[in-house]
Amino acid sequence: MFPPRALPTPEFDVAFARAQFPNACFGTGIADGSNGWAFFENAGGSYVPNSVIRHMTAYMTESQVQPSAPYPQSQLAAQRMAAGHDRMAAMIGADARDVVIGPSTSMNVYVLSKALRPLWKEGDEVIVATLNHEANSSPWRRLEETGIKIIHWPVHPDTGALTVDLLGDLLTDRTRLVAFPHVSNITGDINDVAAITKQVHAAGAMVSVDAVAYAPHRAVDVKAWDVDFYLFSFYKVMGPHIGLLYGKRERLLDAHGQGHLFFPEDDIQHKLNPTGPQHEMIAALAGIGDYFDALAAHHGLMGETDIHARTKQVFDLFAKHEQRLAERFIDFAANRPGLRLLGRHSARAEDRAPTFSFTIDGKKSAEVVEALRAQKIACWNGDFYAPRLLEAVGITDTEDGVVRTSMAHYNTVDEVERLVGALETVVKN
Repeated sequence: MFPPRALPTPEFDVAFARAQFPNACFGTGIADGSNGWAFFENAGGSYVPNSVIRHMTAYMTESQVQPSAPYPQSQLAAQRMAAGHDRMAAMIGADARDVVIGPSTSMNVYVLSKALRPLWKEGDEVIVATLNHEANSSPWRRLEETGIKIIHWPVHPDTGALTVDLLGDLLTDRTRLVAFPHVSNITGDINDVAAITKQVHAAGAMVSVDAVAYAPHRAVDVKAWDVDFYLFSFYKVMGPHIGLLYGKRERLLDAHGQGHLFFPEDDIQHKLNPTGPQHEMIAALAGIGDYFDALAAHHGLMGETDIHARTKQVFDLFAKHEQRLAERFIDFAANRPGLRLLGRHSARAEDRAPTFSFTIDGKKSAEVVEALRAQKIACWNGDFYAPRLLEAVGITDTEDGVVRTSMAHYNTVDEVERLVGALETVVKN
């Protein structure tokens, strides 16, 4: 389908990637008939390639029936859903039986917290990182109402970085789970999931890792990291608005069912998805796989037949390109008087994702966003569902919050130059 094009030294072809998306994303087709916008709201939700839209359309026009019944249209529906489910599991290195696809990461964590609570006693402890998006925070914190003790894992007050050195002091023989993000959706910092998980396991506890801000930028390897639970949302990874929960098989079997009473405890897919599967959206996930295959073929990577390994190769191309974007932004922002940039002042792909949150002295964040909007630069301000983090770093007006500019692999260096130039004017004025 996609004939390989061998490149002497694989360099990410941004133009080819952008060509896989609807014209309205980067060309024409919206509002007044022209685009011209530089899109830096990717952390809020990525653009969706044509391949995902095709799979969604095909399902809804050809097989929008109850799946798995004994007639052809229904069998086709089931096959399309299975193809989407199986491909997403393969891309993260998981067995499909250990992956639950539910309505959102927020709901998946909520259901998981309810499912694990019967395993714990009153007075048991859950450590919750202040760095978390509320998706991986509120559901665990609500367990305090049922007798679980919540332990707060703080951040560095200047940078918002996770205080990894304090974790050992927080872990006790009553710790049952530690909830933290792989990447903060505010700071962009990448945390060492494997090392943290190893430390938590040594204390006899489990981890729940929110990867919503990580999965769009780097390859996921749940087995290598030995995580107990790992969650992210597809609408940040070029897909529809649904979420994935991976869990170790034994952990998922131990969790108490939250679905209908007639679903047995070994029916992981139903017992941990009480809303039921979103048929057409799960089928559309196969389009994410098609998009990665198109990129792999174009960059001469289809010789790798293992889906997980090939996915990593594509993400490696993303990482190198995104590092170049980050370098330009960091060069501008890290030492600019009057601009406070949260997170690591490093552009290295292993240190951070290209998500940047900042404030500018003397200006409301909403005022900065409006100035950028006038230059057709799309971003936003606010707390981004992480008000505890903003408060912890001294930002008291969490409603106005920070300005967040977030990049993806389909952004260009020229777009970052536009952003930097516009911000330079804002800072000076």
